[in-house]
Amino acid sequence: MTDTVVVYSTPTCPDCRSLKSWLARVGIDYAERDLTGQAVMEDAKRRFGVRVAPITEISDWFTYGAFVDQKPRIEAHLKELGQWPL
Repeated sequence: MTDTVVVYSTPTCPDCRSLKSWLARVGIDYAERDLTGQAVMEDAKRRFGVRVAPITEISDWFTYGAFVDQKPRIEAHLKELGQWPL
């Protein structure tokens, strides 16, 4: 994978756990940012304009919301980048 995937999440968020488990299962490496940290939360709000978890960022693209909504959007974006299927 050439584009960096970053997941903004919280420790108690079920959609965050589902998203990270799926990414690991399909072999997508990702960096994680903990939204419970004030600086991370403020940065995410400034950059993405939302206060929800999880937020998934791939280069200059992002999506947010429930895992079931994000999964097809992430797959479609990775296909556009030529990085799906892995």
